[in-house]
Amino acid sequence: MKFPVVGAEPYDWPYDGEIDPARTALICVDWQVDFCGPGGYVDTMGYDLALTRAGLEPTARVLTAMRDRGFTIIHTREGHRPDLADCPPNKLWRSKKIGAGIGDPGPQGRILVRGEPGWQIVPEVAPLDGELIIDKPGKGSFYATDLDLLLRTRGITHLILTGITTDVCVHTTMRDANDRGYECLLLTDCTGATDHGNHLAALKMVTMQGGVFGAIAPSEALLKALGAY
Repeated sequence: MKFPVVGAEPYDWPYDGEIDPARTALICVDWQVDFCGPGGYVDTMGYDLALTRAGLEPTARVLTAMRDRGFTIIHTREGHRPDLADCPPNKLWRSKKIGAGIGDPGPQGRILVRGEPGWQIVPEVAPLDGELIIDKPGKGSFYATDLDLLLRTRGITHLILTGITTDVCVHTTMRDANDRGYECLLLTDCTGATDHGNHLAALKMVTMQGGVFGAIAPSEALLKALGAY
């Protein structure tokens, strides 16, 4: 079953007509304890967790609706090898400079290290058995991963994005996807940033030049198109 277009900005999404679950995937970017849980990376840096957690509840609703309708669901996790061999020196230096050193011990285990409690996806939007999980060492979900291969082997051409943070990992993923020809929709209330102004700026950037990276819409608009609202 296909679904009608979403009322989005700056154009109704997708550009090529109906939403086809066979060709569309939901990507949940980095809903990890390190980014939206107490004692994690973002919390250690001193940012307001309410800003990065704001998108959890609407994302959970979107997940339920898209799972029920047979869409491909993909989750990503940012984290590094325990020996930090895949962590660039400048990234490591910057994290230590702001008091949240990658690999350092914290309340949720070693910060941004694979396998630690902080690296896990929070329960509200946790993956179900069989859903794809992409482990990435960088900001973008395509960098040093097999995401593009997995999407293409499944015939996926359209991506709907949720996650954190809007201005960093979500935006990088959306930009990279756009360059690869994927038609992207970012759900405005299913994302968040450590600074609300950055969140708003990141959303505005998507809409420039007729939708330079794709389109944006609130989750309500998508759920309405899917008949779930």
